[in-house]
Amino acid sequence: MGEGELSIDPWSSTQSTDYSRIIEQFGLSDFNNLTLPNPSHLHRRGIIFAHRDLDVVLEAQKIGDNFGVLTGLMPSGRMHLGHSMVIEQVKWFQDLGGDVTIAVADLESQATRGISLQKGREIALREYVANYAALGLAPSSTNVYFQSTRSAVQRLGFQLGKRTNLSEFESIYGFKGDTNLAHFQAPMVQVGDILHPQTEDYGGLRPIVVPVGVDQDPHLRLTRGIAAKSNWFNLKANNGPGVLIGLSVQDENAELLGQQPNGRIDKSKVAEIFTKVVSSLTELGFSDINSNPKQGTIVVPGATKKDLTSIRIKLLELERRLGGMGLLSPASTYHHFAVGLTGQKMSSSKPKTTIFLNDDIATITKKIKKAYSGGQSTIEEHRRLGGNPDIDVAYQYMMYFFEQDDNYLAEINSDYRNGKVLAGEMKQLCIDKATDWMSNHIELRDQTEHLVDDFLAPDSK
Repeated sequence: MGEGELSIDPWSSTQSTDYSRIIEQFGLSDFNNLTLPNPSHLHRRGIIFAHRDLDVVLEAQKIGDNFGVLTGLMPSGRMHLGHSMVIEQVKWFQDLGGDVTIAVADLESQATRGISLQKGREIALREYVANYAALGLAPSSTNVYFQSTRSAVQRLGFQLGKRTNLSEFESIYGFKGDTNLAHFQAPMVQVGDILHPQTEDYGGLRPIVVPVGVDQDPHLRLTRGIAAKSNWFNLKANNGPGVLIGLSVQDENAELLGQQPNGRIDKSKVAEIFTKVVSSLTELGFSDINSNPKQGTIVVPGATKKDLTSIRIKLLELERRLGGMGLLSPASTYHHFAVGLTGQKMSSSKPKTTIFLNDDIATITKKIKKAYSGGQSTIEEHRRLGGNPDIDVAYQYMMYFFEQDDNYLAEINSDYRNGKVLAGEMKQLCIDKATDWMSNHIELRDQTEHLVDDFLAPDSK
């Protein structure tokens, strides 16, 4: 890592919140060039601030093609407000027509936190899935599964292990020689989690989006890189007009792509593969296809950037017919960290830092009253200098969780900065909003608790 570069660690209790630098350093995209259908308050307020390939998912939604959304849960503690933010995003995609897959990381929880598989199952259903139902996820298009019962996830992670190495893990995660091996194994299981919904048994080839906090981006970078390295056909912008397609010769496809054991090229097999590629692209309406088996390239001069996804999916479909995996790199979205009540990161293992979804109203009230404030030390100073809602936890919780009205939020933001609203008054506003939100959530949970088993995939009932 170069001097001054940021480090993102999925397991760290402290993370950078310099989101502009994160976008630049890790190659994320902002939302400036995207038009979102019915954006949620998380989108409108910039809390969801970056993405990778979300345009691919939105295009599929726009034209009526299938797409999916995947998230996961660690069954080792209680569900808190930070977790609910992810489910709000999942529900937004589900409302747009996406199918939902939810991975219960019970294998990882057992290996790294000592939670038995049975205990992990109880926590997942009682603390998480029951709340997912109350938050509005539809069981009809949601499949919750457990890593321990879905062998396809473990098998896929194992198969794709040849696409990475310890050096890449050290680069992405900062692992060292003394890193516990369970930490090496867990990311590969997550690769299987993220990619397996594309397999024929679990929905087929389609875009999959994974909404995460930016601290989870290392998992997405690893998965995207592995998926790309497994592809049999390379696709990139041409030096001239259009796009350029080449073959990626690998151990499992070398003979099929004309690479003989003695190193010679079987020209007839190469020509056959190129004929199939051209035929697939013709189905998309391209007629100006320049196929050159001798050079090992195909150029589609008339293709534009907007055609890249449809071409890529056609090539992946062909790869599958030829016997390959045909994996599409996952899309992802990234949200800001929700600050903890103490001003630090939220954590299930630190109850004072967050509000849990099974906290009673009295506990919530007490926590908010003690929350970190952006106000001044005295009323006189606050009236004169104003407060800072950017660091005020009560205001932040209304912005992230409890208040849907943007105009109201802007008004109290202004009044707080101008000293019209005091720190104690801001906390009381938050308590009132939190009370309404939690009371409604408790009522919905009572009404939907009987649906929990309906969320489970057949292999997890």
